[in-house]
This record gives sequence, structure tokens and C-alpha cells, in this order.
Amino acid sequence: MKLLLTRPEGKNAAMASALDALAIPYLVEPLLSVEAAAVTQAQLDELSRADILIFISTSAVSFATPWLKDQWPKATYYAVGDATADALALQGITAERSPADSQATEGLLTLPSLEQVSGKQIVIVRGKGGREAMADGLRLRGANVSYLEVYQRACPPLDAPASVSRWQSFGIDTIVVTSGEVLENLINLVPKDSFAWLRDCHIIVPSARVETQARKKGLRRVTNAGAANQAAVLDALGM
Repeated sequence: MKLLLTRPEGKNAAMASALDALAIPYLVEPLLSVEAAAVTQAQLDELSRADILIFISTSAVSFATPWLKDQWPKATYYAVGDATADALALQGITAERSPADSQATEGLLTLPSLEQVSGKQIVIVRGKGGREAMADGLRLRGANVSYLEVYQRACPPLDAPASVSRWQSFGIDTIVVTSGEVLENLINLVPKDSFAWLRDCHIIVPSARVETQARKKGLRRVTNAGAANQAAVLDALGM
């Protein structure tokens, strides 16, 4: 087994260390870049009036932190996934997190504490262009929902043929995909004449939604890890 780690720059270190300890060979090739987005004072004022704050990812925490300047609003906090909750904990914030068996938007919406939110002011802290499922579900329950979009995603500039050739030469047979955006970038990067190789790779994904997305794209060996964190991925790999 030889893995390709595709998280954004600086997000692969923990997984790489775990693989080193297990003597599992791997390559690191970020297939998503994340950079700060502009935030207005009006948006920060709205954040301060929120009853509930929901952080979608660790990037949401890290890019929001400079704007908040240690003045985190007095609100109830939620985190999509253990890693995001842990990132908030480093800022002194205790957040209710998604269930262990569904660390995604859909899992967070099953929490009993989010069932009765009619009239609540909820701010979702996320990247630009994220999914609408969380906001839609909360609005159906009567909540007033807005966004604070603190970062934006892009595909890093890569020489596609050279990158894929390097992966194949190394013997990559397992690819860790931690979001739908990474999956799209991966598929768009692989030339048509190499798609048979990609189709035969074992693709580790973080949720049922991304699993469905992968299978619709023609990928056959797909495992839903149930989360994007290191423990979930290692468990999906049988480690």
C-alpha cells in the first residue's frame, strides 16, 4: 500500500507522521489551496450578536481567529468534526461536535440541541462557496442563518501529466480525499489516458456524500471513513 495525501499545504503533517511510524510509504501532493478572504466590520458585528456559531472546518477556525482577536462572542458553539472542535478548544472554546459516526453537516443536524432553534440567530463560519445543506436545514427549523466566509479554496497550480506520472511511478494505489473539492480537483487533474489507473486506486473519502460523488465519477474502490481526521482514515485503511 502506497498513499497519496492531498490535504492543503501544512495539513498533512499528522497523517504523514502516523504513516512514518507504520512504515507505510506515501507522497504529499496538496490538491486544494486555502487562503484568507476579506471580512467586513458589519459581518463581525453580526457575529457578535449570534446565539449560535457553527464552524465548518479547521480552516474556518484558523482564518477566523485573527479577526476575532481573542474576543470570541458569547454564544453556543458547534463544530463539524472532531478536528474542528479540537481547533476551537485550542482557542479556549468548548464546542458541541458532530456524532462520531457522522462527522459532517448531516451529522451535526441530528444533534438534539439543534432541533429547537426557531428565532435563533445562527452564523455559520466557513469558506466561500460552501454547501447550503446546513443553512437550509436550520432555516427549515425557523432559525435566522447567515455566513461568515473567512477563506476561499482553489486548486494549486500543478503540471498535471508530470504529477500523475510521478504518482504512478511511485506506485500510488491509495488516495486520501478529505472533501468534495479535493475529489473534483483530483479527477480534473488526471488525464483521460490515466483514468483507468485512478479507477483502480483505493479512494478514502470522509462522508457518504463524497462517496456518492466519487462513485458517480466512475471510481469503484471507494471507502467512506466517516470523517476526515487521522484516526478515521487509519481505521478505514485497516491500521
